[in-house]
Amino acid sequence: MIRLIAMRELRSLFTLPSTWLIFAALQFVFAWFFLARLEAFLEVQPQLAQLANPPGVTITVAAPMFNTIALLLMMLTPMYTMRLIAEERRNQTLPLLLSAPLSELHIVLGKFLGMLVFLIALSASVPLMLYSLALGTELDHGLMLSNLIGLLLLTASFTALGLYISALTVQPVIAAIGALAALVGLWLADIGASAPDSPWHAISPLGRFQNFNAGLLDSSDAMFFVLFTGVFLLLTIRRLHNNRTYG
Repeated sequence: MIRLIAMRELRSLFTLPSTWLIFAALQFVFAWFFLARLEAFLEVQPQLAQLANPPGVTITVAAPMFNTIALLLMMLTPMYTMRLIAEERRNQTLPLLLSAPLSELHIVLGKFLGMLVFLIALSASVPLMLYSLALGTELDHGLMLSNLIGLLLLTASFTALGLYISALTVQPVIAAIGALAALVGLWLADIGASAPDSPWHAISPLGRFQNFNAGLLDSSDAMFFVLFTGVFLLLTIRRLHNNRTYG
């Protein structure tokens, strides 16, 4: 049942003309950033060649690209998660969904996985662009893998938070604004905190992603993303359970 709900979400997303327009625009933006970073690397490559241990193309091109994708996903994810439950409630189809022989767990995980697959598909072209550099140079596959794992965990956390806020309101626009405000607020609090031991560093998804972006696979960062995602999924399940129980 989870797979069916996920496929339903994917079909509804890919049938929207706006999805394909945004997809095309994103590929243009990704290609532009990629070529700009590559051009900047080629311009300084003669100077880098004189260094004893020069940074490679993975550090100077791939890592900044993954950081750019993370920022773009922070802005884009609320635009898509806003409709997951809020639109069901606004269109009065949520009572029908809750009356079906489906548990709240099936509904939440189905919508979550469908949206996660969709967001991964939106950004899948970037790793392909970056791995095309392997045709002319050597890539740091460990750094690439670290960024891919971090980006997957980051996307999952964004999706879980957006899904929960979508479950709190009837209006998708309010859900989008709320999710964006929460994500941007955590990010700004993280970069604005001056103390190294500030708790804002510990609870900011984008702040936690920086270790993955630098090639550091820290189990505490991975556990943070798992717990962050799990907490908001559990809160969403609880919210739907209350809707089913109390109407």
